[in-house]
This record gives sequence, structure tokens and C-alpha cells, in this order.
Amino acid sequence: MHQLSQDDLQRTVDLHDQYGRDGAMEALGKCKSTINERLAQARAKGIVPGGGERPFQVEDLPKELPPTEDIVERRKEQFKHKRAAKEARKLIDVKVTIDGPFGVAHMGDPHVDDDGTDIGLLERHGDIINATEGLFAANVGDHQNNWIGRLARLWAQQSTSAAEAWALVEWHLRRNQWIYLINGNHDCWSGAGDPVSWMMRQQPGVFENHGARLSLQTPSGREFRINARHDFKGYSQWNTAHGPARAAQQGWRDHVLACGHLHISGYQVVKCPMSSLISHIMRIASYKIFDRFADEKGLPDQNIFMCPVTIFDPDYGDDDPRAVTTLFDPEEAAEYLTWKRSKWEQGKRHD
Repeated sequence: MHQLSQDDLQRTVDLHDQYGRDGAMEALGKCKSTINERLAQARAKGIVPGGGERPFQVEDLPKELPPTEDIVERRKEQFKHKRAAKEARKLIDVKVTIDGPFGVAHMGDPHVDDDGTDIGLLERHGDIINATEGLFAANVGDHQNNWIGRLARLWAQQSTSAAEAWALVEWHLRRNQWIYLINGNHDCWSGAGDPVSWMMRQQPGVFENHGARLSLQTPSGREFRINARHDFKGYSQWNTAHGPARAAQQGWRDHVLACGHLHISGYQVVKCPMSSLISHIMRIASYKIFDRFADEKGLPDQNIFMCPVTIFDPDYGDDDPRAVTTLFDPEEAAEYLTWKRSKWEQGKRHD
């Protein structure tokens, strides 16, 4: 309701005192809520019956909050922006600019600052990826330990300081061009001021917290979908790849579903009976080979591979097992991809 003049407010007060609320409503032709609002304004301005005034009066102060109508409009815009961002991330288009077969090396949890991490192996795998035409780097999260809160005591149990840890994270992220890179739970502990998001601003690939779903679009028009998360919900003592396999069986129609988090390896192939799509499903172990937590809990060693490679061949359909090939050693995968690309180049020259 807009602010009324002193005279209008005084008249409302006088009519109310003389005839009551119903009489004031009839005389002014206003509803009950309007009369109540006018009386509240009058009290706030110190107006009393009979035209008198209180012995003191406080000037109206500007409110700290903006008008409610402005807040509502701002919330509408914020929701509109949030919805657009979420819709765009349901399936992120990634244009693969090279023709022919290509591969994605899915690196497991690096934990670059941990004393139990084989950082030499991480470096070697990065070198192989960088040296192989058509092979792209990817990572499912937990780039460092990033101990915070009650876990901050664990800094005392590793030789790498917090400052050195961030230097190692930057070294790791700058070494490769990531087609996708996921922030895991250890990374997300940094909150809104996460330095990884700043480090990734100059990278061409997809960077998201928790997970991302990619549509890899080739020059020939073929599409391959990767559903990568730090973790998929669901665990089984009988199947180490149960979480991502469960997601595929519950409706995620993707060529590759990959996750990490548990520092164990698991692999499964699932075919959708309706679409005939063949999905390659993997839980990727960590470069953190020696794990204090696993020793403390007596967890079994189930680390088989920490950098599986999926090789995509656009010449084959979704129901053909040759469309996606999974290899568990990056060096052999690089050799196989190089052979596949040379074979494709020869066929292209003969056409």
C-alpha cells in the first residue's frame, strides 16, 4: 500500500474513533484490511485522535530490504537463470574435430599430495595421452586430499603441505587438455572458492562438480555419450561396478558410464534390449595405491586399473561391439588406437 498524506491518515483515525471500524469503512468506502493498514501507518507516524500528536516523533527510515515486489522479480530471474544452466547440462555437446577413431583415457582419483600415490605412474599416463593422436584426457575427481574440518588433523600424517598440494594439483591439471574433468567430494570441500574452478577456466573441456554427461559429436555425424560421475549410487559386495551398472539398467542410455570414489576397479558390459545400445560400465580405482583408511578398515585390494581407455569408432553402430572398445592399460590402448587410426587413414586413401 502506498504512503498516505498526514491529512488522509488523520481523517481515517478520527472516523475510526468516532464511528468505529465499520463506520470508517462505510464513510471512506474502504475494506477492513485497508482501514487497518491506514491505522498502522498513522500509529507509525505518531498521529493520535483529535488531531493531536505524541510528544515525540521518529522520521521514517529507509528499509534495508528492497521492496517485496523487487525481491519476487529477482527470484524469478534467478530461477530462470538456474533452470537454463541445469537444462544445458543435461547433455553437454562436445564437438570432436578430428575424424576417425579416437579415445578417452578416464583417470581415477589422483590424490596427488598423498604419500601413497604413485605420482610417477600418473605422470607417465599423462605423457602417453599427450603423445597419442586422437587420445583425450579425462578425470573422475578427487585431485588431492584437501583435508578440512575434523580431517585437518590428517595433514600431520602426510609429508606434503597444503601449499605444496595445491602446487601439485595445478601441475596435474596443466599437463593435459581435459575433455572432461570432475570435482569429487574431496575437491568440493573447498566450497564456492574452489581454486580448481579457476585453474580450469583456460581449459577447453567440460568441468563440473560431481558429474557430467557428454555428447561427443564426430565430424561424420556419429554421437557417443559419456556419463561420468565421481560416484554412482549403489554398492554390492558381489559387483564392484554395481553403481554405474544400476544406473544403466535404470534408464541411462549412454555408451560409457564411468566413476571412481571407492578406489576399486570394476567393469561390466550391458546391452539395452529395447535400443540394442551396448554400454561400457566402469568403476575406476585410484592412483593412491597405499591407503591408510583402507588399512585401518581392513579393506581388500581391488585396484586393477586406474586409467582405462575407451576407444570409439564412428564407423560402427550402437549395437556393434566394435563401436566402443575398452582397454585397461593406457600404453596398450595408445598402440591400439594408433593402429586403428592408421588403418582408417589407409581406408580413407583407398576410397
